[in-house]
Amino acid sequence: MSVQSVLIDFSLDSARLADESGQKSVFEQLQTMLKEYIPNLLLAAEISLDGGSLKILTGTKGVTVSIRLFDRGLVTINVEYYKDDSEDPLITFKTERTPFVTFQCYRLTLLPLIKRGYKYDIYLTSSDERLLEYDIDATLFDEVSPFQRVQIVHSKILGNMLVLDDLQNISEADLVYTETLMQRGKESYEGKEIVILGGGDGALLYELLKENPRYVWMLEIDEMVMKACNKHLNSICGDVLERRKGSNYEIIVEDCMLTVKKFIMENKKVDYIFGDLTDIPISDAPCGELWEFMINILNSAFKILKPTGKFMTHGNGATSSDSLEMYEQVLMKMKPSVTFSKTKAFVPSFYEDWIFYQIGFTQE
Repeated sequence: MSVQSVLIDFSLDSARLADESGQKSVFEQLQTMLKEYIPNLLLAAEISLDGGSLKILTGTKGVTVSIRLFDRGLVTINVEYYKDDSEDPLITFKTERTPFVTFQCYRLTLLPLIKRGYKYDIYLTSSDERLLEYDIDATLFDEVSPFQRVQIVHSKILGNMLVLDDLQNISEADLVYTETLMQRGKESYEGKEIVILGGGDGALLYELLKENPRYVWMLEIDEMVMKACNKHLNSICGDVLERRKGSNYEIIVEDCMLTVKKFIMENKKVDYIFGDLTDIPISDAPCGELWEFMINILNSAFKILKPTGKFMTHGNGATSSDSLEMYEQVLMKMKPSVTFSKTKAFVPSFYEDWIFYQIGFTQE
């Protein structure tokens, strides 16, 4: 059950919509056409606006239709109605196009049905806020921790997927994300000491342990994330979230900065640090709470990194170039100075290319 929103727009010769008479003629054609799909369609209101007019119609079973006619030659149509799962849609993508041939429009856009109020949250966004629709058919876990909303949903294509505060994090199809973050095949972790900041889904820890490191500390604050992933995403995390500690790793459940500060006081240095916390913020300037948090993490992490060590982290979507550039400017201002490289990989559950950074001290 959901509210179905049908969105259509097309362009005509502007002369046909230049005045009230022309707009009335086009509207009457549209009304006649829509009556073939929507029984008892009646005009409920019409409003004259700057640059055109708005017509609102109602039909059987509470269907509403708004038609906006712009004198520049653009027409938009929004149809909304409530549909039970067992009912057929009033208008489908395949049947919408044919009737518009008679309008002699030179541009026609028919968007797939938008489902609002659906039983599953099937819409998420890309890093640059484009709308993405997922084939989610089940919600396996949905609770709110002291830190965030934690969901595990199932996708027919992606398998089970972790969603935190309505942001897709990792799915069973995203091994490429973890392998690009750790630069598998390019970096050697055998015999190395490693700190993971965050990483609550357990995927990074699970893959690193296959590389025979000396020891890995995973510092995760959200118990609920680990609980959910241990139950529903063990195909990507194995049993590390269940065991919590092994001969060469341990998971410490607390604010990661507490352990980092402890290591600083002990003058402990490690070979690799993974920043698997928040993405680079999308903003107009590198300021605000999230930027301050991220910069503080960077500065503190490098205090426990060996001179030849590396800080590995994920950035953001490749299309979020302004924020990525701001992050790189932050890196270039760090003291002591650092150098960095970056890698790009397409992440299936993100439906976009993602940028990953490899950062180390500048070598004299």
